[in-house]
Amino acid sequence: MHEIERWSGPFPAEMRHRAVDALEAGLVLFFPRLPFRLGEKEQALLNPAVADGKAKNVSLDPKTGSVKGAAPGADCAGLQTMLERFASQATQLVSELFPSYVSGLEKARTSYRPVEIEGRSYSPLKDDKLLHVDAFPSTPTHGRRILRLFCNIAPEGHPRVWRVGEPFQDFARKFLPSLPRPNPVAAWFFAAVGATKTRRSPYDQYMLALHDGAKRDTTYQKGAPQVEIDFPPGTTWLCYTDQVLHAALAGRFALEQTFHIELQSMIDAARSPLRVLENLAGRSLAN
Repeated sequence: MHEIERWSGPFPAEMRHRAVDALEAGLVLFFPRLPFRLGEKEQALLNPAVADGKAKNVSLDPKTGSVKGAAPGADCAGLQTMLERFASQATQLVSELFPSYVSGLEKARTSYRPVEIEGRSYSPLKDDKLLHVDAFPSTPTHGRRILRLFCNIAPEGHPRVWRVGEPFQDFARKFLPSLPRPNPVAAWFFAAVGATKTRRSPYDQYMLALHDGAKRDTTYQKGAPQVEIDFPPGTTWLCYTDQVLHAALAGRFALEQTFHIELQSMIDAARSPLRVLENLAGRSLAN
């Protein structure tokens, strides 16, 4: 959306309607003239050495304000200040561009990814260079949406490179027949031993199976419909990552803000992954 050049509104009603329709349709909203500007002292944080190398990112817990994943000796206070400011601006943009979401909006973790993606090696299920939809093993959503906002703060000449795949409904239709049926006993067990924060619903079990199935399927990864997109430095983008098949191929120094959104806050909940899977499965999956 080329018109948006600031993190706060007011935004015209026509722009808000176009934005929410595109977002809920499973598109990536791109803001080529919306940078997150670093302060003079924050320029020193553009260094991969600020991360401890154990986690994929440095993150800010919204409940405690604590920073995790920073290297010993890193400027944790500076990282916290930068992440809090980014979280505030991202929340303001989402709240004012999508006012219908505000009542059901929860701000989740804020993350900084300072390390280059290209060349890093992970097991398939942890490799974000493979096409996938987001589904978090320990945090069931029960149909709540996962909305994520990203910003490339790298120096000039370092784009963030993504691949974006086919529509969610087409993807789900291909994989659903071969997925294991949801197992209520397994869901109860993982919750009982603390492996999950709450019990996984059938929807959560299907979403994890879709995430894992896509990453394990080398034929799908090579042959699935997909397009490569470069996000230059100084740009911002936003999408429902539980709906948009995506893979991050290259780039460093990116900020991201995760939000959870209640299904009833959507303008058209019929386009959500939960409703799509329920239609394909022919039954309720949220409980």
